[in-house]
Amino acid sequence: MAIIPCKQLSLADVFSDCQEIYESDKPEFLSLLQSNIDLDEIIPDSFRNHFYASTGRSRKYPLHAFLWALIIQRIFSIPTDSLLLVFLKYSRHLREFCGFNKVPDASKITRFKQDFLADLQSVFDNLVDVTEPICQALDSAKADMTIFDSSGIEAWVTENNPKFANRIIKQIKAYAKANHFNSNYDPYKAAYGSMPSHAASNDQIRQLYVDGHFCYAYKIGIVTNGLGIVRHLDFYNKDFLNSHPELVPNRKSDSPDEDKSIHDARLLIPTLHDFFMAHPLIDPKVFIGDSAFDSVSIYERLLSGDTFGENKHFSKAFIPLNERSKLKNPDYTINSNGIPCCPKVPEFAMKPEGTAKTKAGLTRYKFVCPKTKWVYDPETHKAHSECKCENPCTSSACGRMVYLQQQSDYRAFPGTIRGTKEWESTYKIRTTVERSINHFKDSFGLAGRKTQNERTLHADLILSGITQLISVMLADKIHRHQFIRSIKPLIA
Repeated sequence: MAIIPCKQLSLADVFSDCQEIYESDKPEFLSLLQSNIDLDEIIPDSFRNHFYASTGRSRKYPLHAFLWALIIQRIFSIPTDSLLLVFLKYSRHLREFCGFNKVPDASKITRFKQDFLADLQSVFDNLVDVTEPICQALDSAKADMTIFDSSGIEAWVTENNPKFANRIIKQIKAYAKANHFNSNYDPYKAAYGSMPSHAASNDQIRQLYVDGHFCYAYKIGIVTNGLGIVRHLDFYNKDFLNSHPELVPNRKSDSPDEDKSIHDARLLIPTLHDFFMAHPLIDPKVFIGDSAFDSVSIYERLLSGDTFGENKHFSKAFIPLNERSKLKNPDYTINSNGIPCCPKVPEFAMKPEGTAKTKAGLTRYKFVCPKTKWVYDPETHKAHSECKCENPCTSSACGRMVYLQQQSDYRAFPGTIRGTKEWESTYKIRTTVERSINHFKDSFGLAGRKTQNERTLHADLILSGITQLISVMLADKIHRHQFIRSIKPLIA
């Protein structure tokens, strides 16, 4: 039998192969960026003045070099700052593109993120305004949608070591066995309740239920439009809480899902308020969110008043009803979608027949018996409704009609009717915000950052948003709008 000689691959071999591909393919993409994106038009003067302010010595590395390097890091999914510096060291093309004559050390990258966090936020806010007309031109209906969701960035702390949770669960199981607890006892739920609410090293790193598992993380919020393009980012730290004194931290409950719902519901209005205050020209039309936001007070804030500016609020809110809280009405039966039902046969939902305005300008929704038909009269050349029910609940020949006023119950009628085609097609769009979060975490390397430094992670979040918006600008400039959320296919 012939023996085929083989050679074990080394890290040097792998890097050499990657380097060869990078040197041959990436410069074309870098040229595409260079010819279409001008950072000088994106960077506010305040950022430039702050960066080049007198520090006793001149800046060795230019501002645009840092920005380009950190944007490229996310476009190419380079997971760590250390690996980014390796690519800068061994790629002349990349160094020249960024504007580095000499590769900085890792501490310079970290200091840049921490010292200029507020300035990075100003770059992001500027890009939101720049990309808004692009989104409107692509699809104005989806551009007018506002979608909110929250997530967490896991921090590099002891509590996130699996051994930490396993030790607590093991102790609780042993205690339950020794004390002959019944079979209904849930040691995992008990473990959740007994775990500390925050990391020992930083009380802002809190226990959250993220992506189906417990972890200790910084909580973040993201607002996108219906196209999946980020419009606003929030890092829920002490600075955010100080700017919103109405938010008082809740006591930890026994359920991680309940904790998340309560927290998200309380964060929604402050987050959206900050978003619309920062971008007054963006006019809200449609809000889409999950059932965590199903509360009477939220509907009223979303759909009426001056919540987001003078007479500025949403026209419609697509929020599923929370199963734990059913709609109730003493006069008629209501199904899970908030639609009135036949009083004799509750499983028969009444048919919506549009809306009308009262003399006072209030919106009314009209519902009719599901067995009502429109009949054409050839003599009068007009159509009229007739109830074809075998066991009618009213003496009216037109059948039973129910008129409901939106302003009396925003929760039941949030500018749209649940269960309709409009509802189903619109609510499906909500998943775009989840895809954006996953894109930020996976493709932009936001997850897995081996740091617990709050300012560094906050800067990484903002840089991910900047990178996506740069993608929007580039896709628009080259007329390849299929790549607005990610320009990575252009690299392949």
